[in-house]
Amino acid sequence: MAAFDPVIGTLLDTDLYKLTMMQEILHHHPETRAEYTFKCRNVPELPLAPLRAEIDAQLDHLCGLRFTEDELAYIGGLRFIKSDFVDFLRLFQLQRRFIEVSIPENRPDDLDIRVRGPMLHCMLFEIYVLAIVNEVYFRQFPAAPALAEGRRRLADKLATLREVPARRFPFIFFDFGTRRRFSRVWHDEMIATLARDATPYMRGTSNLSLARKHGLTPIGTMAHEYLQAFQSFGSRLRDFQKNALEHWVHEYRGDLGIALTDVVGTDAFLRDFDLYFCKLFDGLRHDSGDPFDWGEKVIAHYERHRIDPSTKQLVFSDALTLPRALALYAHFADRARTAFGIGTNLSNDCGHEPLQIVMKLTRCNGQAVAKVSDSPGKGMCEDPNFLSYLCHVFGVENK
Repeated sequence: MAAFDPVIGTLLDTDLYKLTMMQEILHHHPETRAEYTFKCRNVPELPLAPLRAEIDAQLDHLCGLRFTEDELAYIGGLRFIKSDFVDFLRLFQLQRRFIEVSIPENRPDDLDIRVRGPMLHCMLFEIYVLAIVNEVYFRQFPAAPALAEGRRRLADKLATLREVPARRFPFIFFDFGTRRRFSRVWHDEMIATLARDATPYMRGTSNLSLARKHGLTPIGTMAHEYLQAFQSFGSRLRDFQKNALEHWVHEYRGDLGIALTDVVGTDAFLRDFDLYFCKLFDGLRHDSGDPFDWGEKVIAHYERHRIDPSTKQLVFSDALTLPRALALYAHFADRARTAFGIGTNLSNDCGHEPLQIVMKLTRCNGQAVAKVSDSPGKGMCEDPNFLSYLCHVFGVENK
């Protein structure tokens, strides 16, 4: 029998935005209860169901981990992290009873993974679960040829970077690949290579452990779950986006100023993103829909509010490849500052078809919540009645 090889060796092996969202929830909504649901959006080469026992073993190991004092000192050294949150993390441990892995009766090749419990004790599961499912899945393929192919493709990307055109603002990108990486080892090697050979373009990673190890800037602000949770926090549903943004501003006081735009679609978001928020936030992040259309809408929105778009940042993060990022850069970088969060195409471009897996917030405080998205297929909601009501309230199409 092969020795157990943990996918997650440290709780720091997660994305920064999980901790920034968690801090806000601790300070303002600590009583919140939540449910997260796993989903694979594509049909894998091999079925996921046979991986259940190994995933359960990996979760058992994960729930035995704690943050170390050195890791807490690193987290506490980030200027936007508050000391009481570090004290909370010192006591924190993921609870195995909050997560369940099963095989759906109507989808015998698939997995059903659910996390239910206090939001503060559940929200960190997402990145770890996705990294575990990915690595356990790709361990079924020979590692050596996949890593060789990954290195070859990474070398091609580095060659492409030597031909970046000159624009008004520099080309910068980040690694956003923790959730869908081929393996922990490859992710580490890839980051080390980019940190050494991709300067000045490579500016950081969302992964806290790798940022610490390689001396990079940890990158991230908020994800969909943060805004979705405000759909359940007692105010008018029509006001949930404005309330979420207002709470973020109060928590971070000018730090972490990139807002996510597509929980109910960009058009509905921009209707709420008035002059007040335009001035308070440093920029916006794209995560679904046509990125060129999105960028033009955002620039026009700033101009309508008499704000110079060149003072703001457009962050693109939806299924990016390096050529796609460079095309967007060429289109926008003379008018606005741009940045690119590249995930799967960096961390899992090793010759096998990546898994399109997500783990989304689906219920909060006993009620359904929804992500509508600008791309059909990227939305997620388990209550069609709530989804229809949300779309009606915001005047958006139910895709």
